[in-house]
Amino acid sequence: MANPASNEERVLSANRRAAHDYFLLERFEAGLALTGTEVKAAREGKVQLKDSYVSIDAGEAWLRNAHISHYSHGNRENHDPVRARKLLLHKEEIQKLIGKTREKGLALIPLRFYLKKGRIKCELALAKGKHLHDKREAERARTAEAEARDAMRHHSL
Repeated sequence: MANPASNEERVLSANRRAAHDYFLLERFEAGLALTGTEVKAAREGKVQLKDSYVSIDAGEAWLRNAHISHYSHGNRENHDPVRARKLLLHKEEIQKLIGKTREKGLALIPLRFYLKKGRIKCELALAKGKHLHDKREAERARTAEAEARDAMRHHSL
């Protein structure tokens, strides 16, 4: 079993679609206020961030639409899988995020859940939505890069 005091990060869940749908501008790390069964389910990797987002209400950041499945050994006190979960950020960080999301029309989305020093953390990103032509351009660049890599590999043989 891993030492909880180690600095290694273990990714519990990742929002891989985020990089496809958004330009990721700035990243933040936040803690989460979770119940016991949520922590146990998250440690089992039962977290889905697909359609989740972060909203800021009354000076507090909330993670919405993140799905943490029921804990397998939970009882009738199990948690609601899609409830809003409070993100633990400093007031200065929250004020900075409020300013950026309001003035520039940016969204705040979760990128991944991970364990760090025995604590569950959430990586957030300030993001700007991509248009369809941006997605196509990124796909073209990815394809060209893969073809170049493949050509180099066959050329060296």
